[in-house]
Amino acid sequence: MRILEWILVLVTIVAAILMLVHPKRGMRMAMIAALILFTTLHGVIEQFRLQMLPTYLLVLVLLVILVVRQNNHRSWIKATLSSIMVLILSAGSVALTWLLPAFTMPEPTGPYAIGTFSQRLMDESREETKSPEAGDKRELMINVWYPVDQEAAKGLYLEHYPAELGEAISLVFGIPPQVFSYLDTIPTHVVTGAKVSAAESHYPVLLFSPGVRSARFQSMTAIEELVSHGYIVVGIDHPYTSARVTFPDGHAVAYKTDPEFGTSQELYQYNVKGVGIRAADASFVLDTLTLWNSHDPNGLLQGKLDLDRVGIFGHSYGGATTAETLAQDDRFSAGLSLEGGFWGEVSKAALKQPFMYIMSGETAKSFAPDATEKDNVFYPEFEPDLDHVMTHSLNDTYYLTVDGFFHQSFTDISLISPRMFARGMTPEHNVDITRSYTLAFFDRYLKGEEQVLLEGPSDRFPEAAYDTKYTSLGNEQVNQHE
Repeated sequence: MRILEWILVLVTIVAAILMLVHPKRGMRMAMIAALILFTTLHGVIEQFRLQMLPTYLLVLVLLVILVVRQNNHRSWIKATLSSIMVLILSAGSVALTWLLPAFTMPEPTGPYAIGTFSQRLMDESREETKSPEAGDKRELMINVWYPVDQEAAKGLYLEHYPAELGEAISLVFGIPPQVFSYLDTIPTHVVTGAKVSAAESHYPVLLFSPGVRSARFQSMTAIEELVSHGYIVVGIDHPYTSARVTFPDGHAVAYKTDPEFGTSQELYQYNVKGVGIRAADASFVLDTLTLWNSHDPNGLLQGKLDLDRVGIFGHSYGGATTAETLAQDDRFSAGLSLEGGFWGEVSKAALKQPFMYIMSGETAKSFAPDATEKDNVFYPEFEPDLDHVMTHSLNDTYYLTVDGFFHQSFTDISLISPRMFARGMTPEHNVDITRSYTLAFFDRYLKGEEQVLLEGPSDRFPEAAYDTKYTSLGNEQVNQHE
């Protein structure tokens, strides 16, 4: 709980106790003033959130009683019931804020501050296949995050977690979005209005593709870490498969539920088409960045994009987008899939670029021959496709499994609710696993820097283990000691 939340809960408990001893008018007025004051301070400074609703209700009840109560003697039963109500409502707020805390973003470890801007893009060469209006063109929303000098970022307003994440989490977990309405009170380490750092002449570029029903902001800890180490990262929202995508003119495109299919093969072919659209999105974004590198209408990125060092990574459907983009577009030099599938050309071709695949321990259990429960991301064609991709690759491959992770562990969800989603580790350690291996992979293949994390087991991350069958470096396996 935040400090003013604690104070407000304590003030309500004290007010309820004092109310039971029949305070005189002066004390009642002081109690009313205290309740109003700390409720207002909490709302203005920390902002109201749904988790504190029991305390807000208690404040309202206390105010009504304090304003209208008479000096008649209250029965012992009424006093007892009032005390029980106070304890229940106060405990409710404490429990809800404990379950969904107002967290602090882990500090990025690199030398750069982080700037950003958002942009609507329209691909005039492609029609939107899911739009209700015939002839609509494919349009995207992207965010560009870029390195900024620390001095230039000082004093600038820190961007907060975007409100879009609440709806995305709601769609993924089936939890009412109002529960996450407080997320836009959480500051990130990102600023707007700052220039790209001149410390380097240009920077390697990474594209990020989120999962189905998610948003380009779903993995801010990984994005911040990469940018702080000198990458320009572009997050893409893919309309109709991402969560609600809101454009600058106010119109929005909501996630469109997949139709029902009679066979797994029909669903498979549907995903081939869907991932193909997303891979085309990634190539179109890279086309746009190429134009901006010559003439950026925003006046920020011109000449700053190192288009000889471009990578892509993504989670779930975004991981599938990553793999398919590598198969279709040779301009991408490396790719990392956070538990994505393999739909499209990638399941038949041989990847030319370095490729890393990270799987959660929970999903990995689905592939055991005697497994009775299959993870939601399991599908029958996955294993042969994975085997083809990892064994036919013409470049280095890594296959890493993380015990204690489940499918959504690759996002920032462990920070949002450590008690529900951290799964036996601290939320900071949880997000550090994803961001550290992602950074190590791209530092190795876009910057040419040797990385200890890619060489074998790590004492820092004992949960992570390389699979010796699918991890191959120039026909040599990663050293995997017990």
